[in-house]
Amino acid sequence: MPENQPLYTFQFFILCVSQLLFSGSFNMIIPELPAYLTSLGGEDYKGFIIALFTLSAAFSRPFSGKLTDTIGRLPVMVIGTLVCVVCSLAYPLLTSVAGFMLLRLFHGFSTGFRPTASTAYVADIVPVGRRAEAMGMIGVSMNMGASMFPPLGSWLSINYSPYYMFYVASFIALVSILMLFGLKETLVNKAPFKFAFLKIKSNEIIEPSVIPAAIVAVCVYLNFGVLITISPDQSDYLGIENRGMLFTSFTIFSVLSRLVAGKSADRYGRIPVIKVGTIMSALSLLYMGMADSAFDLFAASGCLGFSLGIVSPAVFAWVIDLSVEERRGRGTATLYIALEIGIGVGALVSSWIYGNNDDHFFRTYLFSAIITIIPFFYLTLTGKKG
Repeated sequence: MPENQPLYTFQFFILCVSQLLFSGSFNMIIPELPAYLTSLGGEDYKGFIIALFTLSAAFSRPFSGKLTDTIGRLPVMVIGTLVCVVCSLAYPLLTSVAGFMLLRLFHGFSTGFRPTASTAYVADIVPVGRRAEAMGMIGVSMNMGASMFPPLGSWLSINYSPYYMFYVASFIALVSILMLFGLKETLVNKAPFKFAFLKIKSNEIIEPSVIPAAIVAVCVYLNFGVLITISPDQSDYLGIENRGMLFTSFTIFSVLSRLVAGKSADRYGRIPVIKVGTIMSALSLLYMGMADSAFDLFAASGCLGFSLGIVSPAVFAWVIDLSVEERRGRGTATLYIALEIGIGVGALVSSWIYGNNDDHFFRTYLFSAIITIIPFFYLTLTGKKG
């Protein structure tokens, strides 16, 4: 869009609210899933709760990227959110460990489709010079959903039943879909769906131009996989009954930093902002590992959220900068593949390092901190200029 185009249009507002609800629908169940899986007899498979979700999300990215660039942004957003509606209703029906794992695998397709199309849609409707600010605000919407709804999910599970939590999550996703009908399609040369579009060639999986940003995303988002896998048990260890409140602390501070980080990335460049954010993230992870009280854990989680809120808008805007316009969907899909790899690896490796042993919290977060600081040295040594 031209520079004189306003950022905060009606379309942008509707998309942000719909994103908030979509994020809330799948995030509200995350804090209670480890306990729910344990009740099914799957205590030793906690690492797969996130890993399977991110595996299917990463697998679906090439398809969602191609479809976003062919049939349009809105249809792909609807498909992704509809998966959330169906999966949330199915959790109470599949009550075996195998059924739960299969459902987590299928549920991941929601985040494989919706954010890819949403990011491309945002890039279509905002001025070029305010991309990072726009990515920051759409991230605020996602984080607000992740902040507001996990405590609701935990409250429903504690006071009523996990089943009520799943039903409410499904309803919230349905409302998110309904809001999309107030948006206009932005892809000009869209085509009717053909099954041939599901045939992915090897050169359509990864967009080479965005690989530098993808490397950063793998390392930075690994710490989120660690957080959502380990922090529920860490909350129990420190006597925090409502596990969702920890995610609220994380996302509130992430929202606060995103309000200014996007503008900073537009003004000073993507790379300087990313470097600052990675250093802060590594220090926050060490604080998480040393937390020995509920206050420390909430504070450390807030610091980590603030740090990730600094990095994320800059990385997303950098990807849009690097992407060829007609392959913008593929570029964002590549970034999300990297993101899912980071989260999935973080979940699996941290679960192995932690090993259900409360004495291993620090070593788990230390591992994450070491990986998170890698982008700082990568960007410095390669001389990348964003």
